Amino acid sequence: DSPGMNPAVRAVVRKAIHEGMEVYGIFQGYQGLIEGNIKKLEVGDVGDIIQRGGTMLYSARCPEFKTEEGRLKGIENLKKHGIEGLVVIGGDGSYMGAVKLTELGFPCIGIPGTIDNDIPGTDFTLGFDTALHTVIDAIDKIRDTATSHERTFIIEVMGRNAGDIALWSGLAGGAETILIPEAKDEFQEMVDRLRKGQERGKKHSIIVVAEGVANGNEVAKQLHEASGIETRVTVLGHIQRGGSPTAQDRVLGS
Repeated sequence: DSPGMNPAVRAVVRKAIHEGMEVYGIFQGYQGLIEGNIKKLEVGDVGDIIQRGGTMLYSARCPEFKTEEGRLKGIENLKKHGIEGLVVIGGDGSYMGAVKLTELGFPCIGIPGTIDNDIPGTDFTLGFDTALHTVIDAIDKIRDTATSHERTFIIEVMGRNAGDIALWSGLAGGAETILIPEAKDEFQEMVDRLRKGQERGKKHSIIVVAEGVANGNEVAKQLHEASGIETRVTVLGHIQRGGSPTAQDRVLGS
């Protein structure tokens, strides 16, 4: 899930009904599609959700959908309800599922929704901006205590194999070093930069690490072995995927 999905669901339902179409919601993703967890939606069903994080349709992983038998079962359930097209909101896994359905002849539209911002063909995915603001807020707070205690902090952020969250939040938060999967060979450069900072009298630093590079605790261990610098590690985790969507994510979803 990602912040901004609810505004997108709201927009699809309202626009489709305005154009004279019937709209059905599939609950729990592809799992719900296979199990027939499908309900007709009216305008009132999507009221007061534009400000809510997550998704009112819920989300679930579905190993069965990876099989052609599972996908055919899902298409059968769609046709039972007279559904002629599917709008899929999600990341690369959701997109791959949509591709498989189109290969079986069922039309799908994809709306990129993931905090990772790793979907080709779009500048920003739903949820990225909200996650970015969550991380920046955390960096600002951690910098306060880093300054007070004159320490170096490592902040591990999400993103899987994409470094967008780390890069953007690190730049906006004034991090001394940012480690991302797209530039994995910068560890020694980081060590050198921190050492030079210490020589200048700098007593605290912020390092933002994308999870696709390494575990934050592993980076801390390697940094200590290479430089003797002790650090504190904060893994932000799933807090990045929640929260009320920002204005940008609400507008983007709408």
